Amino acid sequence: MQLPLCILMQNWAAKRRLVVDNIMHRVYNIYVNSITRKMEEVIHMKLTPEQQAMLNGEKGETMAKVVKTLVMYGDTFGAERMVPITSKYGHTVISFGLKVMKPVYDLYQEIIDAGLTSDQKFTADPKPLDKHVPSSLIEDLVFKKFMYTYQDSYEQQLRELGITNDDDYTCTCYLDQVGNKPNKGEVLSWAESSAVVYANSVLGARCNRNSGMIELMGSIAGFVPEFGLLLDENRKATWIIEVKCSKKPEAQLLGSAIGMKVMEEVPYVKGLDKWLGTKLDEEACTYLKDFGAATASNGAVGLYHIENLTPEAVEQGESIIAEGAQVYVIDDAELERVKANYPVIWKDPDAEPQLCFVGCPHMTLRQLIDWTTAVGEELGKNGLKKVTVPTVFTASTPVIKEFEKTPYYKQLKRQGIILSYICPLMYMNNPLCKKKAVITSSNKLRTYTSARYYTEEEILHTITTKREGKK
Repeated sequence: MQLPLCILMQNWAAKRRLVVDNIMHRVYNIYVNSITRKMEEVIHMKLTPEQQAMLNGEKGETMAKVVKTLVMYGDTFGAERMVPITSKYGHTVISFGLKVMKPVYDLYQEIIDAGLTSDQKFTADPKPLDKHVPSSLIEDLVFKKFMYTYQDSYEQQLRELGITNDDDYTCTCYLDQVGNKPNKGEVLSWAESSAVVYANSVLGARCNRNSGMIELMGSIAGFVPEFGLLLDENRKATWIIEVKCSKKPEAQLLGSAIGMKVMEEVPYVKGLDKWLGTKLDEEACTYLKDFGAATASNGAVGLYHIENLTPEAVEQGESIIAEGAQVYVIDDAELERVKANYPVIWKDPDAEPQLCFVGCPHMTLRQLIDWTTAVGEELGKNGLKKVTVPTVFTASTPVIKEFEKTPYYKQLKRQGIILSYICPLMYMNNPLCKKKAVITSSNKLRTYTSARYYTEEEILHTITTKREGKK
């Protein structure tokens, strides 16, 4: 007798969880055992007397483990010392309660039990679930029974660790509505790649692309190892990007091209100020938000300079370009080449789109208004009232609350668009979503999932045009 699909999935998931849990617990045990080794075997950097005392256990065994973790991290990258974190708030990239990450939550519980909640409160990346986002019964089953089973308990841990607010789950923590906007020169302990590159480049703060857990440990200890983008010499541009396009290039596409070319190095972009101007106004910052996210995800860029626009480029001019910097010219043909080479991993490349995500990173208030207006105009031209592809706009809860105060909110609802605080990437991590023909204007979402990249113009056309079989 053949077992029902849900039973088969439960059996498969239980076996998979057992294997993964065993592996994760072994890794965790190795981590704990390594913490107990004599410190003189691993320390190479110079610590202040206070830092050394913390390492020696003056503030408890758990704090000593936290500090040793940061020391080992710094030693790996050749750091010579620790430097204080000077930003008001931290940010954590881990916002999801996956069963396979139980060892992480166990470690956080150890930190909580030791009373090591940080004086530096923090924001967090977006949540993975929202009941308003379209999903099937079986997708919901996978989400709730097999994937994010620790979501509620982990969110409680974040409250105890010091999250600023239950609304502050977003990858765009630096927006005014959220309030986690560091000042120029401040030292951060963040990991979210799109937020790190924005903070370094647009705000002129200083932060490495850390990992999850490490960022929170930095906030708890109050300091981070000094290496990488915290040092002046590593903030010099090693690539010169000459933008020679005939029109304003799509932010996500231009960022993708640059990211794939320079990888983790620092680009100095010439010619973009032709369209963005020389002031970091709302329009320029919004463009750079999406541009930077693509450089960081399609490559590993943690800092870029825009000629005549971003802080360090304005202050230092071309002196910020390192000797021997390579040159990459981007024109219309090059952008078309890059886009044409994106792999399409849909089972049926010619399938009609089933779902659309706009907002990865989360949208700004200005983007929500502009997209709502543009969708309305296109629907009117085509004699339609609602979008023809299920569409989700994502933004932080504080931005959504501001948007709800405008007349555009009711217009968006009439258009049939769903507004959510969700992380599209976490949603797309559901293995069943690989069977969906999902489109997006985000090159980050395209890179990490099976979603297919469309330019904003293509997205707008697709979701406002009659689909076959639909009225």
